[in-house]
Amino acid sequence: MAKKLVLLCFLLSVFLSLPLKGQRQEQITLQLIPYPQKLVFGEGTFFSEHPDVVFSGTSSEEEKILMNELRSSWQTINRKKKISGKDVIFIQKIREGEVSVSGGYDLEIRPERIIISANNDEGLFYGVQTLNQITASCVGKALPCLKIKDYPRFSYRGMHLDVSRHFFDTEFIKKQLDVIASYKFNRFHWHLTDGAGWRIQIKEYPLLTEVAAWRPAPTWKEWWNGDRRYCRQDILGAYGGFYTREDIKDVLEYARSKHITVIPEIEMPGHSEEVLAVYPELSCSGEPYKNGEFCIGNENTFEFLETVLDEVISLFPSKYIHIGGDEANKEAWKKCPKCQQRMKDEGLKSVDELQSYLVHRIEKYLNSKGRELLGWDEILDGGLSPNATVMSWRGEKGGIQAVRMGHDAIMTPGEYCYFDAYQDNPSGEPEAIGGYLPLKKVYSYNPVPDSLTLEESKRILGVQANLWVEYISTQKHVEYMLYPRLLALSEVAWSNLDNKSWTRFRLAANRHVAWLWDKGINAHPIANGVVMSQIVDTLKREIRVSFECDRIPSEIRYTLDGSEPTLHSTLYSVPVSVKDSAEITVALFGRGKQLTRSQKYKVYYHKGIGAKVTYKLPYSDHYKAACEYTLTDGHTGGNSYGDGKWQGFSGDMDCIIDLGKITDIHTIEVNFMQQPGPWIWFPEWTEIWISDDGKEYSCLNRIDNPVGRDTEGMMIRNFGYNGYAKARYIRYKAHQVPKEGAYMFVDEINIR
Repeated sequence: MAKKLVLLCFLLSVFLSLPLKGQRQEQITLQLIPYPQKLVFGEGTFFSEHPDVVFSGTSSEEEKILMNELRSSWQTINRKKKISGKDVIFIQKIREGEVSVSGGYDLEIRPERIIISANNDEGLFYGVQTLNQITASCVGKALPCLKIKDYPRFSYRGMHLDVSRHFFDTEFIKKQLDVIASYKFNRFHWHLTDGAGWRIQIKEYPLLTEVAAWRPAPTWKEWWNGDRRYCRQDILGAYGGFYTREDIKDVLEYARSKHITVIPEIEMPGHSEEVLAVYPELSCSGEPYKNGEFCIGNENTFEFLETVLDEVISLFPSKYIHIGGDEANKEAWKKCPKCQQRMKDEGLKSVDELQSYLVHRIEKYLNSKGRELLGWDEILDGGLSPNATVMSWRGEKGGIQAVRMGHDAIMTPGEYCYFDAYQDNPSGEPEAIGGYLPLKKVYSYNPVPDSLTLEESKRILGVQANLWVEYISTQKHVEYMLYPRLLALSEVAWSNLDNKSWTRFRLAANRHVAWLWDKGINAHPIANGVVMSQIVDTLKREIRVSFECDRIPSEIRYTLDGSEPTLHSTLYSVPVSVKDSAEITVALFGRGKQLTRSQKYKVYYHKGIGAKVTYKLPYSDHYKAACEYTLTDGHTGGNSYGDGKWQGFSGDMDCIIDLGKITDIHTIEVNFMQQPGPWIWFPEWTEIWISDDGKEYSCLNRIDNPVGRDTEGMMIRNFGYNGYAKARYIRYKAHQVPKEGAYMFVDEINIR
């Protein structure tokens, strides 16, 4: 009797766990990235371990591709010729107009079948990607009945990878194509040539791959800090590589099966040191290792470039050929007789116009071959070519300018799209070039500037992530920097603005990171620490400190006595109020263990908050922060010099703080940041002067910088004072070694 009762209870529990017919499914959370434009849940569920697949209107090649994609969700799956019975996935290509946007699709899940419809192969492919994410969200469970109508916001959804500074083989490239295709990216920008190495076989110029593809240093940094020479492959310690024509064809065919267009980049006129080392007659000096820019006055330059482009065009079917066009050092052209003669003959007034001459001429040549020119926004300098498309990386200004001139633009500003920046607290991350670009900031980007009209905005073709690999030498490090930030950009590129939700995406991204790990992708774990923010309340004379972390599940625990947090420390739930000073130590915990290293934050409601600051030398227009309130607003800068808390100086710093009355001073803390990659250095020296009347000053302290300018990593250092003094005015001076394009970044002037 007891056994019968146990069996009855078991059967009852199984019955109760099954979804009831007509039961609504809104409670199911689908972890979809990018999120569909329209999703409506229905009633009931679909469940089948071995569904049948029926195709209509598709080619045999595409059917094979889609079957392979579906096997990531169902290992055993069969094809049928006709729809009959239940447990069927029906994939149909429909008439033009029913799903109007290229790449768009409809997906419907019914209790008896799943239907994917699109008017092109790309749409069917994306419909299958969404279905795969639905099955992953409901692994081992029934799929909720629903209807999805989906289409991309932008036609251009790109990812760029630099393979010049470090070479990555074709298998790795194809592995990344797998991932980006699953998130509905459709462009792969392949940065094949640059000063650190030439990576594509050119039959007419064999030295490009015999010598210019190899260097005697395994990392870009060693090569850059050394003599920047090239070598032959067979010398001991040679590092490099190149793609043969067969390699290129292999990658292109693989990309085509994933509905990804590969856009090659052949750099010109700058970033061409490797070419000019082996073919020095194409440089202004005529000598190797003297110039990095082609001689535009030399007709042989154009013969070389057109021959190279002919071979590139013969391989790549893409509409666009990217010519770079960025960061050319134009000094050699000013002194070169051939370039000066070209300027005279063509009536060119500046070296900017000389570069524009090359861009125009190359564009005309590409157009004659049925292709179009794509270049970084420097191709605007000196006048833009008639049909060129601009890739705007120096902020959005270049894209806006191009659009208003009637050209198409692709937005890829460094602030949101350069994935070589740190994505977490730099102290716990592998070395990066600098900057700070966390997941949330990538997700916040809108590629269409508010200043554009509706008609102008139609010329914004899309958005692209760029990964430059100066400091990224391994495959695992590449993946660590790309993912999950690329997932955030996939939703920027695909989903309409009113369809985005950081709360929903954050939850989904955590789940997707685990899926990527399962697939052997070395994705960043969302967060290796916590982020602090502050609210300064001058009425209550307090600072309220908040912490957040995007990793789920996790919890933040903290101490206020300088000790290390443990599982038993205070659980953070509300902002911490600081009336005077506090040393807050925080760490992330989850699943019964500490997940991250602890982080210490010193917070002071100091005597200088709200004090007037007079600048005797200007701060940078590019990094104003809170302008004249920055240095005494109570806000401590974070991990990024671009976070609006750090103030930048492109020259020396000299300012005066007026405390309003003579005040006892024990400590003056002034933090500076150093990141050698983007040319951010500590000051060479600082001086602190004090005065009672603002007229007569005495020097309180001078600090010479003990840290070398080539010291690796991101550092923050205090150039301040400890002791005892009385003063109303504090004059703070900082001197940097002059270098065009370099900056000093300073934080709060903390007076206690």
